[in-house]
Amino acid sequence: MPQGNKITQQEFVELVESNKRLIYKICHVYAHTAEDKEDLYQEILVQLWSSLPAFRHESKFTTWMYRVALNTAIAGLRKRKTTPLRTELDEKHIAPAEPVYMEGEPKDPVAELYAAIQLLTPIEKAIVTLYLEDKSYDEMEDVLGIAGSTLRVKMTRIKDKLQKLTSL
Repeated sequence: MPQGNKITQQEFVELVESNKRLIYKICHVYAHTAEDKEDLYQEILVQLWSSLPAFRHESKFTTWMYRVALNTAIAGLRKRKTTPLRTELDEKHIAPAEPVYMEGEPKDPVAELYAAIQLLTPIEKAIVTLYLEDKSYDEMEDVLGIAGSTLRVKMTRIKDKLQKLTSL
């Protein structure tokens, strides 16, 4: 982590580059098409850069980065739901699809899990994304602002929900 309170542009680029996997994971969970994922990635980068002066170094950079990325993804979902130009066809086109398997073909548990994650609420997606990143409940609490005991209950319910949605 850079010394002092200011992060230079070069330090920002290096921090984002070393943590871009978490941004991609959020994009994968909250966007459906390749174009939407790329748009969301770019929007997250813009929000990170424009929010950088507000970063107070009270938490780890990655915790702050998660918070900005998740808020950007969730805000994007809200915008898409309220856009009047959406049509029923658009909604069907971007709706998550279950993975398709040929008879006798082994199921890909990762693809099946991500298809099920697409069916969760935005906050459930955020919790699962952090969980899949091996974040502790304390770190999840910092990112999401949800009490640890509430997170544990939600995670148990999410696991049950995912188990019902998959054959895992």
